[in-house]
Amino acid sequence: MKHIRNFCIIAHIDHGKSTLADRLLDFTGSVTEREKKEQLLDNMDLERERGITIKSHAIQMEYIYKGETYILNLIDTPGHVDFSYEVSRSIAACEGALLVVDAAQSIQAQTISNLYLALENDLEIIPVLNKVDLPSANPEEVTDDIVDLLGCDAEDVIPASAKTGIGIEEILSAIIEKIPAPKGVEDEPLQALIFDSVYNPFRGVETYFRVINGEIHKGQKIKFLATGKTYFADEVGTLKLIQHPKKVIKTGDVGYLITGIKDAREVKVGDTITDAANPTKNMIEGFENVKPMVFAGIYPVDTEDYEELRGAMEKLQLNDASLVFAPESSAALGFGFRCGFLGMLHLEIIQERLEREFDMTVITTVPNVSYHAYTKKDPDEQIIVNNPSDLPDPSSLDRVEEPFIKASIITKSDFVGPVMSLCIEKRGIITNQTYLTPERVELSFDMPLAEIVFDFYDRLKTVSKGYASFDYSPIGMRASKLVKVDVLINGNSVDALSALIHSDNAYDIGKKMCEKLKELIPRQQFDIPIQAAIGAKIISRETVKALRKDVTAKCYGGDISRKRKLLEKQKKGKKRMRQVGNVEIPQQAFMAVLKLND
Repeated sequence: MKHIRNFCIIAHIDHGKSTLADRLLDFTGSVTEREKKEQLLDNMDLERERGITIKSHAIQMEYIYKGETYILNLIDTPGHVDFSYEVSRSIAACEGALLVVDAAQSIQAQTISNLYLALENDLEIIPVLNKVDLPSANPEEVTDDIVDLLGCDAEDVIPASAKTGIGIEEILSAIIEKIPAPKGVEDEPLQALIFDSVYNPFRGVETYFRVINGEIHKGQKIKFLATGKTYFADEVGTLKLIQHPKKVIKTGDVGYLITGIKDAREVKVGDTITDAANPTKNMIEGFENVKPMVFAGIYPVDTEDYEELRGAMEKLQLNDASLVFAPESSAALGFGFRCGFLGMLHLEIIQERLEREFDMTVITTVPNVSYHAYTKKDPDEQIIVNNPSDLPDPSSLDRVEEPFIKASIITKSDFVGPVMSLCIEKRGIITNQTYLTPERVELSFDMPLAEIVFDFYDRLKTVSKGYASFDYSPIGMRASKLVKVDVLINGNSVDALSALIHSDNAYDIGKKMCEKLKELIPRQQFDIPIQAAIGAKIISRETVKALRKDVTAKCYGGDISRKRKLLEKQKKGKKRMRQVGNVEIPQQAFMAVLKLND
């Protein structure tokens, strides 16, 4: 056990985590020339296309140091704020972390939040200064920033370049020297932590675990503590590039387990695996529960695919434990699911993965957050409003509270003005402004979560020319003056488009929604009015004009009354048609409402 090291790599998005993981694999000889490719651990098409890590990937390496062979279990983690739950799971399975900082971009918001996560779990931190070979790198300045942040010595910071391979040997020796070996008792009953799982259509659920105490044997009868179910360990092994079956996985090691479970709901991430005959008394603690921030409805395009969609969501939840969903139905869209996401990128990725991995074409409704409503009848009784249609009648409403977050934005000092005006436009209140260096500022805001859900992140990148980094944490609920804006198409309310909006912005947003929908709804044989309303009061209206046949073409000359008679007849027909006509709303209309500022 003293030759095992478990560590993860944490950093802000795009600071070179996956490339560093590639170099470590090369250096330890874990991959052959034939298997080599850039960002080797990012094995999902989506990850390679977008250049981001979405899933944590575990891999085992062997390295000979001072004549002894060490086993290194590396978990490469995502860097985007929407996938911080993945990072928290990886950290729970490790004793140490490499904190990677880009020498050109210095410390960013996500680096700091991931660092605090690691420190809370008492991980040994090894600071790595990456990309030192770049012409725009400032190694001395950034090293000083890291020393200030961590309180370590400048000599502890390892200068490296994951692209060219500088400093890789130093990183490996630091991992072996500084990261403590796993602590655990081999003679105790088996106790292992599930930190991830994936669904394999041929073999059922593959569970990734880390053994804390005891050991797990092939063919052993095991028990999952959260569900209380027992299984046989058909196969256990370690995770190299491909899975390597083993007879036994010992204390402190990381491995995979196949039990032939076909039902995705039976495996819970954060659960404890133990021996069925001699179970451990205590479950493993210290796993944080996921807190979804953004809620949206996901509906199958064809209502008959509802059960298939449920199966796809359950399999996806195995692979991404931060997805939360519950069934719901909508008057406009039929049966579907109300899903909780960690942010807009997470929502986009889930939608893409449903389409690619499970061939499910889905409709996503306008994302919103969870509100608390209180009525005048019983001001203490809290009603949770996940969907604007759940809001009680405005006349009986006492107050509505919405979730607020503490946003921390790190940017160059040149962009402080535009970033501030963007946050104030989004109802943010500035709470702090700190100059980290003369060039870089950290701004702290208290903001309503609903305002950052839509396009905040994209606009922040635009106003700061890509230099601002953003991180947030929830700070509770606060009362706000919110109104429900309904969209009526041809006089019928479309529940999937209604939204809860602050009363100051309601008129503008209602007007923009109507204008946007006018462009997207195809013309019919009759006029289609598109209206935005607060309660019974219409605040904006646009009309999609009817397509008309030229009924007067056959009248040349003659009395005007002949033309008028034909036009009147046409008008009556259009009116009757409008009463029975249905308007199909295209999928782009639901998504376009999110991009009102484009």
